[in-house]
Amino acid sequence: MFEFKLPSLGADMDEGKLLEWHVKPGDKVKKGQVVAVVDTSKAAVDVEIWQDGTVFELLVEPGTRLPVGSVMATLLEDGESAPARKPVTLQGARKGEARRKAPPPEVAAEAVGVQRAAELAPPGRPRVSPAARKRADELGRDIARIAGSGPGGVVTLADVERAVVVPTAAAAAATPAAAAAARQAEMRRTIAAAMSRSKREIPHYYLFETIPLARASEWLAGVNADRPITERILMAALLLKAVAITLKGFPELNGFYRNERFEPADAVNAGVAISLRGGGLVAPALHDVDSKTLPVLMRELSDLVRRTRAGSLRSSEMSDPTITVTNLGEQGVEAVMGVIYPPQVALVGFGRIAPRPVVDEADGDLRVLPAVTASLAADHRVSDGHRGALFLGALRELLQHPEDL
Repeated sequence: MFEFKLPSLGADMDEGKLLEWHVKPGDKVKKGQVVAVVDTSKAAVDVEIWQDGTVFELLVEPGTRLPVGSVMATLLEDGESAPARKPVTLQGARKGEARRKAPPPEVAAEAVGVQRAAELAPPGRPRVSPAARKRADELGRDIARIAGSGPGGVVTLADVERAVVVPTAAAAAATPAAAAAARQAEMRRTIAAAMSRSKREIPHYYLFETIPLARASEWLAGVNADRPITERILMAALLLKAVAITLKGFPELNGFYRNERFEPADAVNAGVAISLRGGGLVAPALHDVDSKTLPVLMRELSDLVRRTRAGSLRSSEMSDPTITVTNLGEQGVEAVMGVIYPPQVALVGFGRIAPRPVVDEADGDLRVLPAVTASLAADHRVSDGHRGALFLGALRELLQHPEDL
């Protein structure tokens, strides 16, 4: 038997809220199958199982918020027999917990008060437990304005406490705009925490390189000439592929710094920084970028952007980017000084593609050609400026031969 735990869906995630299960006890599951949907501060994410098995117990009820690493379910491995005990259902677990733990005296007293209020309140008067009435008087709250959640609408102590602690939150949640604003504020706090950690813990160094793109632009124009508009390859896909291929010669820029040591990654899973319509951004991964053809990469990039903005991401896309690539050219900036997303060790940025004076390497003449400023933010614990400069030089050279991509 093995445990299914809430995975970390990014370095800035400490907890998540289970929205729904896609499986039930007795279901057989395959590695990579979506078994649950979890809400993070940035998106609702489809969480995949990492091993074949059969669901034995679901231990967490939808609507529960829990920390990363919490056990959510147990599963039987292939060929394993179920133990003699019956699996604990969510409802059964709650009943068992109630039997094992006697309520504190004050909770028991409140329960009795609620029951008496439900039975004895005169018609037309609000039904209120004694503890709730006392607390409302202490806080100066009008008990008639508090909705009751107890039997028959009895106002309980918990109802009074909720009315005092979260009146503004309840009002804010009453409108979609306010709810969206609250979620946006939570996202900004999460991003700020991750970026603060990055700047605090990672000794960044930055390098920049101007890369001529005349040949790449001409080559792309020829490739797209006979393609329908919906199937044309954008420069963004070409740049992603070039970064991934170049990284194969610079493994110290592709991986993770964890437990005081560097762990190089076997694959190039490029995290693509994608802005969200309501503000904020996420950087889900495109997997094995170096081994994909440009048409396939373009289709996957378009699909990833669409699903990200629709809030339909998978846990594998959020948990395993080995490097981040950000392209802010469409926003008009000339260059990007990115912040590394821990535990990654590098970030590659591209500014806008614009005409610039460039010396043509073929004949040495000064020409005005399309070019882009590429930047590298890297972790000095793992690499240094010499290797970073070689990386940008190799990237520049590769983009002069786009047919090799």
